[in-house]
Amino acid sequence: MAIEIEQPNLLVEGREEELFFEALIKYLGLQNIQIMPFGGKKNLRPFLKALVMSPGFSEVISLGVVRDANRDPHGAFQSVHDALHAASLPVPNCPLTPFGERPRVAVLILPGSDRGGALEDLCLDAVAQDPSMRCVERYFKCLEQEGLSLPDNISKAKVQVFLASRHKAGLRLGEAAQAGYWPWEAEAFGNVKDFLQRIFS
Repeated sequence: MAIEIEQPNLLVEGREEELFFEALIKYLGLQNIQIMPFGGKKNLRPFLKALVMSPGFSEVISLGVVRDANRDPHGAFQSVHDALHAASLPVPNCPLTPFGERPRVAVLILPGSDRGGALEDLCLDAVAQDPSMRCVERYFKCLEQEGLSLPDNISKAKVQVFLASRHKAGLRLGEAAQAGYWPWEAEAFGNVKDFLQRIFS
């Protein structure tokens, strides 16, 4: 696995979220951060092992690892914890709190360290008061009333329906972040912004 390190601060996460974090980092005015998708939770351990062996890793100052909680936020953190340990990297005791030096390491579990879900759930929290969300909820209620099956991933489906209400429909979650459709000032994004500023400022 060839990894090219170009910046002293690294953010490691999944591919779909790359554009989302790119937009948020730009909004926060943070610099010298390289986003490195690892292609899914099963790939994190081999990715981190390859990362520490890559040329230029000795120059890395900060490393942030982002992962969806899915059904088990504590299990998700433990998985990242074990992957960091296997790569002989500093291992934080809990999410959001940086640990170690050169690199300083922090872990972010989405949508939060105490609830299941993913980035989609966090974005839905951020737009919960948007008037269009009433229409989104009615759409899924209508499907139920008509006896139609609901999508397996209801949060992902709600994000898609919400984004269909924007000026430019059809964007994916990350593309919507680039287009300015997620309100960065929303309280729901507080922990994510704190995480980025704490480890990369």
